[in-house]
Amino acid sequence: MLFRRLFLWTLIVAAPLSAAVSREMQELQRDVAQLQDLVKALQTSVNGQLANLQGQVKVSADAAGQANAAVAAVQRSLEQLLRDQEVKLVPPMAAMGTRMDQVSGALGTMQQAVSDLTVVMTKLQTQLSDLNMAVKAIQPPAAAAPADAPPITAIELFKNADNDRRTGKLELAAQEFADYLKWYATTASAGDAQYYLGSIHYSQKNYESAVQDFDAVLKNYPDAQRAPEALFYKASSLTNLGRAGEAGEVYKELRRRYPSHDLAKQSLKKQ
Repeated sequence: MLFRRLFLWTLIVAAPLSAAVSREMQELQRDVAQLQDLVKALQTSVNGQLANLQGQVKVSADAAGQANAAVAAVQRSLEQLLRDQEVKLVPPMAAMGTRMDQVSGALGTMQQAVSDLTVVMTKLQTQLSDLNMAVKAIQPPAAAAPADAPPITAIELFKNADNDRRTGKLELAAQEFADYLKWYATTASAGDAQYYLGSIHYSQKNYESAVQDFDAVLKNYPDAQRAPEALFYKASSLTNLGRAGEAGEVYKELRRRYPSHDLAKQSLKKQ
């Protein structure tokens, strides 16, 4: 009887405890199931990412392999090009070296020949000099030139006089123009020489000589190119000498003979 009561009491006490344990087990099982789901999801994600990474690695490996193959092809092409160039260039370079040696030898021979020729020419020059001295020794002295002969040609004398005039060497130029008129008074440039002589005297304010020079142009070379200038500056020289009446007549002659000349127009302002 006592044992039965104890057993019943034990069942009564154990029933709530068993129910509590059952709930905890269910919750634990639920948590384990959720954890398993999370593990599966994580494993699936990791597997996917790993597969993607493996694909990228494979693509990179393929690209690296293609790049290596391209580099190897370029290297082979360069090596072949160098070999071809070596085959093409080495023989010509060797031939050129041989040719340069030949040219160098030829130049050496030519230099020696030139040196020998120089020696021969020196000897010939010495012999010619000795021969010239001997000829001079046996020739009679040349006759002296006439005292009134011109020292240089008409062209050279006129050129020298004009250059001296242009550079301000008026005294020398005047003497040269006077010499030109002395020796070459009948040449085509004589009228210009007479005019330039007058212009030099005019610039030196030697108006008396200037009047004579310009008058000589008009009398001796009436068709000279400088005739209008000679008339104009003759009149100007007369004006500076205080001979205004004579100057006016010369200005009138200028306008009568050369009415369209610029100096004829300027002469109207002088009166």
